Amino acid sequence: MDTSLTRQLTSRTVLRAVFERAPVSRAELARLTGISKQAMSEIVGTLEHEGWVQQSGKTQGAIGRSAMNYEPNPRKALFLGVDVGGTKVHAALADLSGSVLEESCEPTDARGGMHLVDQITRIHAELLQRSGIHAEKVKGGVVGIPGAVHPATRRLHMVPNIPGLTDIPVESLLYERLGFPVFIDNDVNLAAKGEQRLGHGKSIDNYVFIALGTGVGMGIVNEGRVVRGAHGAAGEISTLPVGADPFDSRIFKAGALESSVGSIAIKARYEGLGGEPGLTVRAIFDRASDPAASIVIDEVSRVIAAAIVAVAAVLDPQTVIFGGSVGARWELIDRVEYHLARCMPAPPACALSTLGSQAGLLGCISVALERFREILFQLPAPGFDATSASEHMRA
Repeated sequence: MDTSLTRQLTSRTVLRAVFERAPVSRAELARLTGISKQAMSEIVGTLEHEGWVQQSGKTQGAIGRSAMNYEPNPRKALFLGVDVGGTKVHAALADLSGSVLEESCEPTDARGGMHLVDQITRIHAELLQRSGIHAEKVKGGVVGIPGAVHPATRRLHMVPNIPGLTDIPVESLLYERLGFPVFIDNDVNLAAKGEQRLGHGKSIDNYVFIALGTGVGMGIVNEGRVVRGAHGAAGEISTLPVGADPFDSRIFKAGALESSVGSIAIKARYEGLGGEPGLTVRAIFDRASDPAASIVIDEVSRVIAAAIVAVAAVLDPQTVIFGGSVGARWELIDRVEYHLARCMPAPPACALSTLGSQAGLLGCISVALERFREILFQLPAPGFDATSASEHMRA
C-alpha cells in the first residue's frame, strides 16, 4: 500500500478515536489503536499542528506521573442550522462540539419560494458578521422545513404552510448561495434528532416525536435511526383517517387528523361551544377551567389518543414525546394519557419535550455534525481535511 495512503488512514483512525473517547491521552490512543507510542506521538503532533485536536489538561497516572489529554478542536469546522417554520426562522452557527456560537430568530418571509432562500442566505451572512467567523470555516448546513423531502430527487413536497418551495430545488440553490453543502430535512424529523441528542431520546432507541400546532407532524426514531420512508413522508400523521372523514374533499390537503386537532380546529371547536371568539390557542388552554375550554381539550386529547393507538400498532414506540405550541401543553398531555389508558392495555409513556422551541434547531445541528463526521471517516484518501469532507456532504 502507498505510504502516504497508509499514513492518512492511520491518522484518520487516531482522529476517530479522539472524537469517540475524548479526553484521551496518547498512551490510551496507542492502546486503543494498536499503534506504537512513538508513532502515536508523531501522529498526534501532526493532528494538533493541523488544528484537528487540542490539549485538554492532564490525567494523573502512576505516582509522580501525568499524561496530557487531547480532544477535538471544536473550531476546526463550523456548521449552520436553520429551523424554518410557518411563522419564524430560527438559525444558528455551531462548532464541532455542537455548541451554539451565534443565533438568530425572525419571522418567516410569507412569500416563500426564492424569497425564503434569500432570507436564509442573508441570515447566514449576518450570523457570520456578528460572530466574526470567516465564511470558509463553515463546512455544512442542515435546514428543517415543514414538509417532506423525496430522498432521490431531494425536492420538497407536502409543504402546505410555506408557498413556492415545491417549485424550486431548495437544497441546490442554498448550496450555490452559501458555498457549502446543505441538507434539507423535515422539521419534525430534526426535532426528533434534537431529542435524541439532548432530550428524552438520549437513552431510548424507539420513540416518536409528535409536533402539534398549526399543523400536525411526527418524527420516528426506530432502533436509534430516523425513519423517512420511500418518499420522505414517513410520520406525516396529519393524514391519518382519525378525527374526521378522510374522504371529505374539504380537508383533502390538510388531512383528517390535522383538521380535527390543529390550532385552527381547536379555535373552531371552542367558538362552536360558545367560547369567546378570536382567542388564541394559548389563551384557550390558559382558560382550562372554563367549561368550553375544558371540553375542547378533552375532545382533542381523545382524538390524539386514537391516533397514538394507530401509531403504536405499527411502530410500537417506547415513548411519545410531544412538542409544538399545542403539544407542549401539559393540560393536553394529561388528558391524552387518561384516554390512552382506556383504549390500550400497555400504552407508551408520554413526555413533554424538554427542549421546547429549540428542538428543531438543535436537531439541525446534530444532523450536521453526524453527516460531517460520518463522511470525514469514510472519505477515500487523499483528502483527509475539513474542506474535502464538506464537498462530500452533498452526496
